[in-house]
Amino acid sequence: MEPTATPEQHGAISVVAVEDLGVSYDGSPAVERIDLHVEHGEFVSILGPSGCGKSTMLNVLAGLLEPSRGRVAIAGVEVLGPRGPAPDLGYVFQDHRLLPWRTVRRNIELALAAKGVPKAAWRERIDRYLTLLKIDQFAESWPLRLSGGQRQRVSIARALAVEPAMILMDEPLSTLDEVTARSMRQELLDVWNRTGSTIVFVTHSIREAVFLSDRILILSQGPGTVLEDYQVPLARPRRYEDPALAQVEAEIVEKVLDRWGIGAGDGEAAT
Repeated sequence: MEPTATPEQHGAISVVAVEDLGVSYDGSPAVERIDLHVEHGEFVSILGPSGCGKSTMLNVLAGLLEPSRGRVAIAGVEVLGPRGPAPDLGYVFQDHRLLPWRTVRRNIELALAAKGVPKAAWRERIDRYLTLLKIDQFAESWPLRLSGGQRQRVSIARALAVEPAMILMDEPLSTLDEVTARSMRQELLDVWNRTGSTIVFVTHSIREAVFLSDRILILSQGPGTVLEDYQVPLARPRRYEDPALAQVEAEIVEKVLDRWGIGAGDGEAAT
């Protein structure tokens, strides 16, 4: 794939700018020579096998881990690790991480308070994003009374409500059954289209990455390096069962299986 000019080379600032990122643990590299630029409103997935350094990249982007080398910036502000200011992002985890003793509304209030959003704006903002995620009727409910899909909608609403520069999603649909996950993927795209959010989405599912993304950063087996920054060649809107989507998935599988150390007979494990 031919390299493209970064937004900085055009005089613009990327929402996410990762340059020559390297992270080591006790002298052993976890990721090496990672470059990633994400522009405003893009949906970019990070795809790779277990052990490729996806979690390490997330921790660096979230400001929880200091890189061993390279530069990371969110909205033009350098991310320095735990010693620096918290980056301007919302985070959606694999599990919802809602406090069971606080209602849906009060869970989101915690995030708004931490972000410094004026208290007078809380109700309108919470109601707006719960309505967008189609769960406004559960604003005063306890999290454990909701289904798994509903709890994850609350988690996404919480990330959106702080109106960050970027939303980081760590395999947020991987714990849901496939029927619910398919519905949630479509709803996630609907929300993305309506809000114009910038999303970096981490997944090990090739099909999911192809369906959701503008671009896919494909990582090697660990220590993670960039195999390809792949532009998804499909127009939107997309259908999950579209044969064209399956064809793109098959092309990516063909590219990466050997390089991930997975035999052709084990292809299902990669998808």
